[in-house]
Amino acid sequence: MMRKPIATAFAPGSIANLGPGFDVLGLAVDGIGDRVTVELTDRETRIADVTGLDSDLIPRDPKRNVAAIAAMAWLRAHDDLRNVIVTIDKGLPMSGGLGGSAASSVAGAWAAAAAAGADSGTANIVTDEIVAAALEGEATVSGRHIDNIAPSVFGGLTLVRSVDPIDIVRIEVHSPWWVALVTPNVRIETKSARSILPDTLRRSEWIQQMANTSALAIAFSRGDGDLVRRALDDRFAEPRRAPLIPHFGEVKNAALRAGAFGCSISGSGPTVFAVACDAEVAQRCRDAMQQAFRGIDCLLHVSAIATRGARVV
Repeated sequence: MMRKPIATAFAPGSIANLGPGFDVLGLAVDGIGDRVTVELTDRETRIADVTGLDSDLIPRDPKRNVAAIAAMAWLRAHDDLRNVIVTIDKGLPMSGGLGGSAASSVAGAWAAAAAAGADSGTANIVTDEIVAAALEGEATVSGRHIDNIAPSVFGGLTLVRSVDPIDIVRIEVHSPWWVALVTPNVRIETKSARSILPDTLRRSEWIQQMANTSALAIAFSRGDGDLVRRALDDRFAEPRRAPLIPHFGEVKNAALRAGAFGCSISGSGPTVFAVACDAEVAQRCRDAMQQAFRGIDCLLHVSAIATRGARVV
């Protein structure tokens, strides 16, 4: 009996930039992500259902839905002329700064590949092909960058050396550090948050940003918390995006006082993240950050760094 061409994939959420690593560094977060089911069909592509966080905000038009776009991109890249029926379960908020569009794109592409048989023992899923297909979805909502896609695919900490051609470096995370994520009820669209950033930097700012990014990658690979404290310092996006997030300065200071190695804006925001040595400190940071938001409703999450990326479920 022939296997029905349907599969479900999960892709974790992520922290893009990780402070100074704008469009370069990304860190996968355990316990939260998007789940996408793709069924291959000879009929028209459609979105069957969307559930979960902000489900009412997710486009039902498949030409505007990132999961459907990514799934179709993977199929067409492999000369598969079938279409898709897509079901999405959102575990990540829309415009939350946790890589929601990237996770849906990755899960859509991965589920399409699995439904087409690429997860079988004779034809393994090629991750660079997933990244390329997911980029087609992500580009429709936030531009051609893969700093959320990369950790969502691979897990852990990733460094994007190049988008064209795709060149991703996986960085081994030495210590079992934890992260605290606090997402205030504030809507910030990625394209808007990118538009306020300058196209150029003074030489001194660029040098410091490059030094901080390099040092931060080394700190994670060595498990050097003191170096994280010095290197998790964003001179480019954070100062310009901070005014979009109420009480950001107080929230960041609260996390640092609670014991965080460092704290900054996750992606375009409004999520604020803190890196901590263990679960207990991360929970203290979460509570302190929530209190500093002064009564604004917030989504809260504390977890380890995700060691696994996207997979069939």
